[in-house]
Formats: sequence, structure tokens, C-alpha cells
Amino acid sequence: MLSVACLKTFLISYSLMFWITGVILLAVGVWGKINLENYFPLPSRGANMAPWVLVGTGVAVIIFGLFGCLATWQGTPWMLKLYALFSILVFLLEIAAAIGGFIFRQQIKAMLGSIYTTAINTYDGKGVTATGVDTIQKTLRCCGVHFYHDWNTSSYFTTNGIPTSCCSTTNCPSDSLKDVSLAQSLVYNEGCFSLITNAMESNLAIVGGISIGFAFFHLLGIFLACYFSRFMTAKPQP
Repeated sequence: MLSVACLKTFLISYSLMFWITGVILLAVGVWGKINLENYFPLPSRGANMAPWVLVGTGVAVIIFGLFGCLATWQGTPWMLKLYALFSILVFLLEIAAAIGGFIFRQQIKAMLGSIYTTAINTYDGKGVTATGVDTIQKTLRCCGVHFYHDWNTSSYFTTNGIPTSCCSTTNCPSDSLKDVSLAQSLVYNEGCFSLITNAMESNLAIVGGISIGFAFFHLLGIFLACYFSRFMTAKPQP
């Protein structure tokens, strides 16, 4: 009886931690969605889906964390095996996501750079894309992709000059914004792309480290669930 009680205590404690992991993943997904909109509020299906994957994973982990508590409390072997199987799947998915994010980080940066360059070239001062560009430049205090000169190649610059969202001062005459030489002292000189990627990479490193830590923590739950299931299966029935 003592062995069963100890196993139940350990596995229920793990299941509660597993549940907390789901809450954290859900919170990180929501936080990532908010920060992604702040750092990169441009239409991008691939980028916008990433936080929702964390949200979905978090919800699933929360549900199965509660399922793990129920399976442990009842001591049902097939429920414990199902719980162990899900833990294995979550472990593999987290490792794959961490490795994939590391391997494809340069491709992700290239995709973001292409999206932002296209957004500047098609900027018209209105619409969702223009609002996204303005938000990035105002929030990060930057201008253009790599340098404020990037606006010189856009169709918007020909008639309107550099957007006012690039202005670093309150006094920003429209005539001066149409001349890249005069605009140098009025606008942010640093490009937005490096600031965007640096902010995202710093956050990604934190999230990646936490995810890997949780992934290896799942190994303990897999071992406990499998061992308890085997123990209950082999236990003599009264």
C-alpha cells in the first residue's frame, strides 16, 4: 500500500506540474501574439500562426494534465498508458520545435526581411500594411529596412517623401522629408529589420530554453506513468 501511495503522490505531483506547464505555454502563446503584433504587426500567415500553435499546445497540455491526475487517482492501467503516450508525443514535439527553430532561424529572418521590404515598397500611407509599418517605426524608433534611405526606392517617396512615422522630432516639415539629405537629421537613422530580429531572437532564446527544460521534465512523467501502469497491471486483484 505504501508503494502505491508513493507512486500516486509522485505522479499526481508531476501531473500538476504538467498542468502548470500547459498554463505557462498558453501564457507564452498569448504573450507571443501580443508581442508579435507590437514588433511585427504585418500580415504574415506563417508568423501569425506560431503563437496560436503555443496556445493550442498549452490548452491540450492543460486538458491532459487533468487527465493524468484522474488516471493516477483511479489507477487505471489503460488511462496511465494513454497519458504516457501523450507525454511522449509532447516531448517529441517540443524537441522538434526547438531544433526546427534553431535550424531554420536564418530562413525565418529572411522571410521577415522579404515581408518588410515588400511592405515598404508597397506602402501607401493607409491600410493594414501601412499601419503595421508605421507602428513598427514608431515603437522601435527606426526607419526603413536597413537604413532610412530604403524609402528612396518606394513609390510613396516620390510624391510624399519619407513617412512621418520615421520622424525623431516633433518638427518634421513635409518638404524636408522629400529630400533624403535634409531628412537625415529629422528621422531615425537606424533600420527596423535588425531591431525586429534582435528583439525576436532574444525572446526566442528565452522561450526555447524554457521549452527544452519542460521537454526533458516530461521524461520523468513518462517513466512514472509507465512504471505505475505496469505496477497496477501486475498487482494481484483482490
